[in-house]
Amino acid sequence: EVSTEDPETAFCTLANREDLNPEEGSIYHCLYQFTRNEKLTETNKLLCDVCTQRHYGPKKNTKSEKKYVYTNAKKQMLISLAPPVLTLHLKRFQQAGFNLRKVNRHIKFPEVIDLAPFCTVKCKNVAEGNTKVLYSLYGVVEHSGTMRFGHYTAYAKMRSMNNHLSDLVLQGQSPQALETEPVKGQWFHISDTHVQAVSASKVLSSQAYLLFYERLL
Repeated sequence: EVSTEDPETAFCTLANREDLNPEEGSIYHCLYQFTRNEKLTETNKLLCDVCTQRHYGPKKNTKSEKKYVYTNAKKQMLISLAPPVLTLHLKRFQQAGFNLRKVNRHIKFPEVIDLAPFCTVKCKNVAEGNTKVLYSLYGVVEHSGTMRFGHYTAYAKMRSMNNHLSDLVLQGQSPQALETEPVKGQWFHISDTHVQAVSASKVLSSQAYLLFYERLL
């Protein structure tokens, strides 16, 4: 969907991205790169209907008579609606010639993550004046092995019910002033039929493939 936005706010975020200074090899760096401002030039120019009409006049009846004007543009993907549950899927493979190779690099991720630097300034379900969009980690899926074979395990946090999250999911109510600390609970490591209690530090050192966060603020 392409919408007409005020040029002054089209590329603005809830929190200043430049203050983030993300550490390379972190989930913040991944999000920063994924939502970076891109320039569309040369063969990537944007087909502009306004420019076309300005140059050639109103649309013709047949497509064969139609000419188009392509223009330089900027593109940026930002979050316009903060989800109740945030799922981050890390790309764990790379092209190596004609083969795919597993990426085993550890990506740092926090217990509480702030999405504000990646949300549009007009994010629909963020209370006016809020400059933070916080999420608490409650689940991790880890993959060990190679592209040909391996094993999936999971880390899950047993915690009390998040009533505010239920309101957000069922009624669409935006959080106003909730806790900004991680939701308290006990972490468990699940591998097939084996379940073991583990520390938060063990979870944060895992080789994450999928990350699950619930909204706090």
